[in-house]
Amino acid sequence: MNSKLFRAFIAGAITVGVATTAHAQPGGRAAQGGKYEYGVHCAVCHGLSGKGDGPFAQQLKSGTVMPDLTELAKKNNGVFPFKRVYENIESGKVSAHGTREMPIWGERYVRARILALTRYINNLQAK
Repeated sequence: MNSKLFRAFIAGAITVGVATTAHAQPGGRAAQGGKYEYGVHCAVCHGLSGKGDGPFAQQLKSGTVMPDLTELAKKNNGVFPFKRVYENIESGKVSAHGTREMPIWGERYVRARILALTRYINNLQAK
């Protein structure tokens, strides 16, 4: 293997490892990770507040009801349906969310991102 290519590969692997570890540290990027993921991938439809008022919500097919993510616990007898929300994000079964593709860094990082996002949605619940 070309030594320059090998060094670039090693540097990239170290960078991904450090970023993944930092993301998983309590109080580190993981604490903000869910907010970031939500802001980048969810808010465009669900809105920054989670009420379904994102700028693209009006672009959905006629009759599509954008769920109010702040009311999930209220609609579940006051208990946030953590497992159901996680599974809806992870499974890719919500057609509007598109297909699920495994990122190159593997399944473990995907779970961490989904957990962070699910925790953030839990924080959006109406009090």
